[in-house]
Amino acid sequence: MAIEYAVIAGGCFWCTEAVFKDVIGVESVESGYTGGARPNPTYEQVCSGATGHAEAIRIGFDPEKVSYGDLLDISFVTHDPTQLNRQGNDIGTQYRSAIFPANAAQEAEARAAIERAQADHSEPVVTTIEPLKEWYPAEDYHQDYWEGAGQRNGYCMAVIPPKLQKLRKSFANRVKN
Repeated sequence: MAIEYAVIAGGCFWCTEAVFKDVIGVESVESGYTGGARPNPTYEQVCSGATGHAEAIRIGFDPEKVSYGDLLDISFVTHDPTQLNRQGNDIGTQYRSAIFPANAAQEAEARAAIERAQADHSEPVVTTIEPLKEWYPAEDYHQDYWEGAGQRNGYCMAVIPPKLQKLRKSFANRVKN
């Protein structure tokens, strides 16, 4: 089994990580930062909006069980790709909707996924396709957040369950549990 990687951003990485951990064929999900200029940014620096980085996730997946395109479609259903530089109350470029393709094939699939998503939205999809730059894993306390501290975080309790419901409703055949 050859693991491939998808790097996407769709708001708070605590929320996107929780969704993808439930998808069949996903072997790993790591929260981190990409798309900016500052080397080795901290969470506080990224939150300031000054680094240019997005809160993103790096999904390790088995392409024989789930395709890159399927991962992108799941992302578009579980976040709002029509909100520019925000998701709900999270505002700033660090919360942008973005895809960071690793190669030309992923870039072509990203363009196709944006077209599919646009068909489901009356407002313009503002998701960007950006060059995959250096990946910086987020601090340890951000990893697997929903399984731990997220269960006691009011923001996560309000935002993540509806995302998981959308996942289960739209992609029932793709969910682990």
